[in-house]
Amino acid sequence: MAAEHVPSTMNRAAFVAAFGGIFEKSPWIAEVAFDRGLGSAQDTTPGLLAAMVAVFREASQVERHRVLLAHPDLAGKLASARRLTEHSTKEQASAGLDALSEQELATFSYLNAKYTERHGFPFIIAVRDYDKSGILRAFERRIDNPTNVEFEEACLQVERIAALRLAEMRVGAPQK
Repeated sequence: MAAEHVPSTMNRAAFVAAFGGIFEKSPWIAEVAFDRGLGSAQDTTPGLLAAMVAVFREASQVERHRVLLAHPDLAGKLASARRLTEHSTKEQASAGLDALSEQELATFSYLNAKYTERHGFPFIIAVRDYDKSGILRAFERRIDNPTNVEFEEACLQVERIAALRLAEMRVGAPQK
């Protein structure tokens, strides 16, 4: 059984170690959430998520863009080189992106490149909510959107990914 995480009782280092990966390679979000103060309201998954999402939403567009850039391409070079974070590895595998045919891999590579060239950040989607075909449909539906629309959608997807990651963790005091 996983250890319980009671955010309001943790020191900064322990909190960042536990929650620094909730937003992809962006531990500063956990640091700022901790520095703002944690109380019993943040000792639940929804409460902690709200605190961390608030930090993300209040960040500058440049800072949020950096968070988007921290995300890997779907089924991209980092995945094939096994250089994804543990979270991203599990997430991509959950949608079958770790077992693509050569044709599927070529399609994802093409779409990743086209999307990133158009928007300046990778295509981001909470893959746990989709299967391969659903991800491809979303790619095709979103790729030609205006960049400002995609930026906002990518931010919403980052928040959804954070919610899914946090939901896997045991946040709060042990139940009696």
